[in-house]
Amino acid sequence: MHFYAGVFVAPFLLLAALTGLLYAFSPQLEQIVHRDVLHAERVAGNPLPLAEQVRAARTAHPEGMIKTVVPPDAPEETTRVVLNGVPGLGELQRTVYVDPYTGKVLGARTTEGTSMPVTTWLGELHRSLHLGDTGALYAEAAASWLWVIAVLGLLMWVVRRRHYRGTAPARRALWHDRSARGVRRTRGRHGALGLWAATGLLVVSITGLTWTDHAGARFDLLQERLDSTPPKLDTSLTGAPAGGAPAAGHGGHAHHGGAHSGAHDPDPVQIDMVLATARTAGITGPVEISPPARPGHAWTVAETDNTWPVRKDKAAVDPTAQRVTDRVAFGDHPTMAKLTTLGIQFHMGRLFGPANQLFMAATALGLIVLVFWAYRMWWQRRPTRADRRAPFGRPPARGAWRSLPTWTLIAGVPLMLAVAWAVPVLGVTLLAFLVIDALVGVLRRPRTS
Repeated sequence: MHFYAGVFVAPFLLLAALTGLLYAFSPQLEQIVHRDVLHAERVAGNPLPLAEQVRAARTAHPEGMIKTVVPPDAPEETTRVVLNGVPGLGELQRTVYVDPYTGKVLGARTTEGTSMPVTTWLGELHRSLHLGDTGALYAEAAASWLWVIAVLGLLMWVVRRRHYRGTAPARRALWHDRSARGVRRTRGRHGALGLWAATGLLVVSITGLTWTDHAGARFDLLQERLDSTPPKLDTSLTGAPAGGAPAAGHGGHAHHGGAHSGAHDPDPVQIDMVLATARTAGITGPVEISPPARPGHAWTVAETDNTWPVRKDKAAVDPTAQRVTDRVAFGDHPTMAKLTTLGIQFHMGRLFGPANQLFMAATALGLIVLVFWAYRMWWQRRPTRADRRAPFGRPPARGAWRSLPTWTLIAGVPLMLAVAWAVPVLGVTLLAFLVIDALVGVLRRPRTS
């Protein structure tokens, strides 16, 4: 399994590592590519009220509806006004950047939420190679097989090194034999690096699977069955009218194409009071402010700090009564929901800041080198005698499963079926490997006889 999965899945792993390496440093790329709209022209005096900045953004860009407003978290940053339902953008948004000191609109970008175009583009490249749902299968195949390849390779390396003599067991496992040459030297480098990188590869694989299309759906189902989904913020206001058309960006994408069915932006004069009320209630750090979903509902102020320790509390604010009507603290989330959130941020390289980015970069580079050494080892194992030349090394002998103890088959088959259900792309591709292997066996049998 390690050999065949490595041969056929390694190209997907290589693509995922290369695109992930680029995505890990997207925050720095954002600051370089979009510096003209991310930074105020000059830090001087006190910022203008948010309401004035929102009015400036809507005057320059009256299209769509306000989805969120992101106040600057640092003195040199600009205010972001995110518009949803903009004609021609589909599910994407238009973000308007306002200088908080002058109210000048510095520009607008097409974004996915608050992610800048360079981050959105690199994220889609890593997720699907810009090939839509079909392309997304590549990333899920890579994440689905990465942990299998890593675990099986780790087991083979440790078992193989136990049989070598003359060196301490720990050193045999942690480092390759420098005196070896040829394929043995390449295998030693591949195995030792795989041991060092195993933890990172497993973490990357598991955290990536939780938000894929198919394995992620299974994970969401498991969360629901275990009642481990995050609690929802109640934004309804008691005694207020419950009707009205939902604003763009809430309750689905009902306003794609620019038809708003009578919906309108809320009065921006309330936004400063909303933010002040949330701050008084303990909502700190960087936040996103969302207008009411419909008449009779409160504003939402959500913390967006993704670095450890994360701040992910949310508050529903009634601007008329100037009070918080509901609050959901990140600490109140079920353990599985918290781990999922932290895992996703770690996978994106955001949880521990630059240290997280460097770890993900090292893991990606390690995977790239592992793939190179694996193919090199395969090539070095090829027959070179004049009467037996071949372009690649021989695959492992068929029928290895016959040498396994019976109990491993009895336990292993149900386990593999369970894993195949939880990770569908792994199950389908493994079934394809088995079918092809069986066909090869049938075709080779008459010639062998």
